[in-house]
Amino acid sequence: MKSEQLTHDELCLIAERFLRNNGFKVAFHDRFVAAVSTGEQPDAIGFRNGSSCLIEAKASRADFLADRKKRFRIQSELGMGDWRFFICEPGIINPEDLPEGWGLLYAKGSRVYKAHGWPGNAVWYSDKPFQANKQAECDLMYSALRRLQIRGYLPEVYEGIPKPAGQHTQGERE
Repeated sequence: MKSEQLTHDELCLIAERFLRNNGFKVAFHDRFVAAVSTGEQPDAIGFRNGSSCLIEAKASRADFLADRKKRFRIQSELGMGDWRFFICEPGIINPEDLPEGWGLLYAKGSRVYKAHGWPGNAVWYSDKPFQANKQAECDLMYSALRRLQIRGYLPEVYEGIPKPAGQHTQGERE
């Protein structure tokens, strides 16, 4: 008996978690909507020092084929992500179906498998297949930071990174 197919929403959450678990500690999924001049609303996007990674979730072959018609896919310089991947269940997209430069991730339940194009750690900075639209990425980040500022959380960025419980700085006593 075959289990239920993953929904688009589930794939987006899986993609965001995957990004966080793979070095992209600042990541958003599709429930974060920001005004971006190109109209692109990433299903999942993550940022690490010097690199960005976009993941587009596809729950059906028709959705994958329709994606090609988007303005920021036709003109890749308008799109976000130095690295770009599709995530889907196996059988929806095959590596030979991918547009130039794109990679492929397969989701089976909550697990993600790197089917095509996921680089090693040293390559994220040097061999980027796309020149991401950094203005669109900044617009997205600005929108996130502005929401934090409006709610009064932005001053917390000056407090540094919290220490794990039980850890003390030099000179502190237990």
